[in-house]
This record gives sequence, structure tokens and C-alpha cells, in this order.
Amino acid sequence: MSGQSRPGLPSAAGLSVGEQVTSGTVTVDRARLVRYAGASGDFNPIHWNERVATSVGLPGVIAHGMWTMGAAVTVVTDWLGDPGAVLDYQVRFTRPVPVPDPGEVAVDVVATVGTVDLEARTARIDLTVSVDGARVLGKAQAVVRLS
Repeated sequence: MSGQSRPGLPSAAGLSVGEQVTSGTVTVDRARLVRYAGASGDFNPIHWNERVATSVGLPGVIAHGMWTMGAAVTVVTDWLGDPGAVLDYQVRFTRPVPVPDPGEVAVDVVATVGTVDLEARTARIDLTVSVDGARVLGKAQAVVRLS
């Protein structure tokens, strides 16, 4: 469908490099980590066992990196209104996300326009993903299809 306008998607012509297009917060608690482990098959005990996590030098139980990556891009897919409009998504895992017990941790996501290709009707959306002001994903970038 490249080259055709997609109703409902944001317009490439309406975006400017450096513009913040969306932001949001996703939360995670220990119960969500257990459900994610079951869904993903990643049962590494650093994601559910405090003793194991601290014994390997972590600050405590940490969220799965892939959960953090996936949760962060939902802010972009919500803005787009179509998860299929994400053409490419890449991140670098830079810092673990400790998850308290009891309680939850907030992962803050700010999405800004990195580049726009009017001819292809795509944009690179750069994500700043942080917990308590510290970046947990580096070079988080999604290439998205627009109208």
C-alpha cells in the first residue's frame, strides 16, 4: 500500500522534525512480570526472584527488556491508531527497570519526530524512555507509515 494515503494515520506533511507527537506512561508490577514470563517463555529468575536478582548484582527484580521495549512502543501505536503502521523498531537496552514489591514502577515515554520522508510517507519517531528521569532504553527509534 506504499504511495497510497491511509485514512486515520497522522499526515506526514503535518509533522516537523523535533516535534513531540505523543507521550505516555506505562506501569509494571511483579504480577505483570509473571504474566509476561508465561507469555514469552522467559522464566529467568531475575524477573521474579529478589534473592537471585540481588545475588547477580542487580538492584532487585527487574522487568524483562523485551517487555520494556514492547510497552514503550505502545505509546506510538496508540498515537498512530494502527500497530501495523510500525515498519521498524529498534532499541538499545541501557539500564534495568527495577520493579518494587509491593508496588509498581512507571516507565515514561516521550515520542518526537526524528526525520520525515514525505515521498515515502514515513517518519522516524525517536523515543525517550525513562524511569525516574533515567533513560532505560537508548536509541529507541520506530519507523512508521503515515498518510
